[in-house]
Amino acid sequence: MDDGNSWKMANSKKSSDGEQMSSENEDIKRVLALCFRGQETLDAMDLERILSFDMGWLTPDQATEAVQALIRAGWLTGDEESLSPVDHFQDSVTPLGWHPRPERLYKPIAYNKESDGSEIVEQKPVDVPKAEQKKSIPNLQTADDDPRARTTKRLLKFIARSSGLSSEEVQRRAARKQRALQHVTAWMALALVAREQGLEMNSVIEALS
Repeated sequence: MDDGNSWKMANSKKSSDGEQMSSENEDIKRVLALCFRGQETLDAMDLERILSFDMGWLTPDQATEAVQALIRAGWLTGDEESLSPVDHFQDSVTPLGWHPRPERLYKPIAYNKESDGSEIVEQKPVDVPKAEQKKSIPNLQTADDDPRARTTKRLLKFIARSSGLSSEEVQRRAARKQRALQHVTAWMALALVAREQGLEMNSVIEALS
């Protein structure tokens, strides 16, 4: 009798795990279907903007992490300037009022085409150390007539040193803000990053002087 109960519990757990994985798969499919509606490809920064600013599902930092994680997990293919879903997910139905669980996007399970069928394939969240992530660093746009343009590099290094972020990460965050806000100078975008990191703004102003 004990063996029977053990078998039932094991079967119940396997069924529960399978339902959870199916639900996680469906969340990611819906997200990609909505983000790529009418678009064959998107660059990484556009996708981050949609996930954070347009849809409001994630914070900007979470959106960046999610895009990289979805690439590593096999849900997105191509380079960062031209990403596309690995499969056609347009048939995914999105219920009214639905929104994804954020952790399912920045800690996604690995894509496996077989998991779309009746057989459940064991999958685990993909987690690659950040040191192994290779990201292209977008350039900051500077205007020739901006008198503070020459201070951009100095300000970038100051923020990196004071915040503990790498220079590449500071530049990437500033470029994302510049792209999202459009009419923002490079030094202003960097100042916004500094503010987010809780840096003393008087020190930032001195770095600009």
